[in-house]
Amino acid sequence: MLKVRSGIHAGPAVAGVIGNRKLLYDVWGETVNTASRMESHGEPGRIQVTTAAKEELDQSYQFERRGSVDVKGVGDVETWWRTGRQAAT
Repeated sequence: MLKVRSGIHAGPAVAGVIGNRKLLYDVWGETVNTASRMESHGEPGRIQVTTAAKEELDQSYQFERRGSVDVKGVGDVETWWRTGRQAAT
């Protein structure tokens, strides 16, 4: 059985194409790094998000507070588990 961890953060990022012959598309920035840390500090089968991401997604999804996580290069980050969709009204 395949178990996947996911991490989400919201904020500014920079994207661009690198190369002349073989083109590569990439995304950079603190937002990308923090999202990556959310994934690596998460648990299999769960989606961990930062408060910034939770605030962006609050209208559509439900969350359970995980608490503060010490994230390398960032420090203590308040995190949440995405638990499901909001009920349709």
